[in-house]
Amino acid sequence: MTSWVQYAVISMVFAGFTSVIAKQGLSGISGELGLTVRTVFVFIFVLAFALLFVSRREFAGLQARNYLWLGASGLTTALSWIFYYKALKAGDVATVALIDKGSVVVAMILAALVLREQITPRMILGAALIVGGLLVIARR
Repeated sequence: MTSWVQYAVISMVFAGFTSVIAKQGLSGISGELGLTVRTVFVFIFVLAFALLFVSRREFAGLQARNYLWLGASGLTTALSWIFYYKALKAGDVATVALIDKGSVVVAMILAALVLREQITPRMILGAALIVGGLLVIARR
């Protein structure tokens, strides 16, 4: 298994834990406050990670284009998290997490349109299965 696949699997496991742990943390508070507290912790952990593992030379290599695209990514991440926490506060973890994972299909389409990544028949089948599973679980 290649390293990027291993990293993706580890990410998947932590993301699964994240939703359940977050739901516990939202007890008695709003989703907005919960997201704010969580984001402060994320900021601290990611900053510590960068200070330990990113060379000073790499920081110096940042360009305006990096700031533009990573800033846009940060904005869309913030919007995603805001609405995820609103949904998590009111809904079931499994259903909210599944709907959120529908973002795979959105990412696949955007990657084809913007980055010119190829969509294969296997990917179309996978996307259809994701959407099908989403509809089965989300429907009450």
